[in-house]
Amino acid sequence: MIPESEFENILAKKYMRTEIMPHAFCPGCGLGIIERIILMAFEELGWDEWEKTVFVSGIGCSGWVPLYFRRDAAHTLHGRALAFATALKASRPELNVIVIMGDGDSMGIGGNHLIHAARRNIGITAIIATNMLYSLTGGQMAPTTPEGARTQTTPYGSIEPNFDLMELLKAAGATYLARWTTYHFMQAKNSLKKAIKHKGFAAIEILFQCPTYAGRYILNKPDPRDMLQWFKENSVPLTVAKKKDPEELKGKILVGEFLHRTDRVEYTEKLKELEKRAKGG
Repeated sequence: MIPESEFENILAKKYMRTEIMPHAFCPGCGLGIIERIILMAFEELGWDEWEKTVFVSGIGCSGWVPLYFRRDAAHTLHGRALAFATALKASRPELNVIVIMGDGDSMGIGGNHLIHAARRNIGITAIIATNMLYSLTGGQMAPTTPEGARTQTTPYGSIEPNFDLMELLKAAGATYLARWTTYHFMQAKNSLKKAIKHKGFAAIEILFQCPTYAGRYILNKPDPRDMLQWFKENSVPLTVAKKKDPEELKGKILVGEFLHRTDRVEYTEKLKELEKRAKGG
């Protein structure tokens, strides 16, 4: 059996641009865990799936994630990653198109693209890395900042409710939805494998530890280990949540697979049919 440390080294050499390491993430940042979730998913899916994969990302800490992978990646404009990815998938439907966005990048400035990607049911996998604020620019409030939380721009506490991404995308028309945290490594990896193989718009939200800003401001837990422990203690599986009173779930993170539909036709398949009709076929 390969020792864990050696296995990680093998993964890095196989999938990552080790020549540009070390990465730019803060010590303890959960984006490194998300990178490993992605690589482990592809290690299990197989090399053929990896070779037909293209990554797209926006701006923010999460925008750097795919730049370390030994695959083609487009580092695009803030909030516009899904617009780029939609054009890519429409022109090359045979590719696995994976978009990595932060919560601000996806639900803030990019919220409109997110809604319409789900509405179209285009075959893109969206990995939404949520840390509850904007980190790269200094810790400002984001669409996912909990009500009452203190950030750089809400020193007396946020007065705005935060988005429930799963409910938003379910209403918009997505066909695969899951939410986990970086504590739930194996569950997130298994959901990502499903999402990549899914025909339709798939979104996986992964809450990750940001000790530099979210840890210090929102949770008062600057140690990343404490943040992971907080994820563990404050996450409630959907199967358990169904048996609880809504009051008991306030402030909790609902985790699990929220939706898996196969009854909607994927967008690029509709485009093929449209092209046939246009050509008189």
